[in-house]
Amino acid sequence: MKKILIIEDEPAILLGLKDELSQEYQTFTAANGAQGLSLAATQQPDLILLDIVLPDTTGFKICQQIKDDGIDSSIIMLTARDQVVDKVKGLELGADDYITKPFSLEELKARIKAVLRRKEMLPAQEYKDEILTIDFKKNKAWRKNKLLKLSYLELKLLRFLVSRKEKTVTRRELLEHVWGYQAVSSTRTVDAHIGSLRKKIGKNYITTIHSIGYRFTP
Repeated sequence: MKKILIIEDEPAILLGLKDELSQEYQTFTAANGAQGLSLAATQQPDLILLDIVLPDTTGFKICQQIKDDGIDSSIIMLTARDQVVDKVKGLELGADDYITKPFSLEELKARIKAVLRRKEMLPAQEYKDEILTIDFKKNKAWRKNKLLKLSYLELKLLRFLVSRKEKTVTRRELLEHVWGYQAVSSTRTVDAHIGSLRKKIGKNYITTIHSIGYRFTP
């Protein structure tokens, strides 16, 4: 049974989500960030529902800490804010999706299933050759033994490309599987991130397939 951790400080929402989701998943709850981080570390959930506004910190900081700690949990941000900048910030820090309050349980369940499916499509845990080493579980990469400064979103993009095993991936596929259920970005965002990756890992690793997309080239 898949594990879900809910980090939410509103008691009614927390209890309602636990009651509903526990019918399909093993569910854990936390009412603040510190408790949530502790459960994330000990339980290693498959997915975390993370509220942005918490009594002791922010969901953004918790998201960042989870990824820095190498916890390989997918994250859906729960937010009362409907601003694009907040959504983009969450995605850049490592969130897989977001949903704005108030939301329907049916929509949330669909988002959860979509995120878990996407995670199953990312089997690659590491990549290594004579120049490049990537540990996707620990979210770290090295070029010629020098640690690279890659954002979580860049690592997620790279992981998807590596997992496709040299198959061509379209920009739309990357938006769907890397940026999430309702991508707030455009194909130009994909191109910009690919450009950034090439500068950091080496331009020969990612091949452009004209008018289609990209392919990882070991």
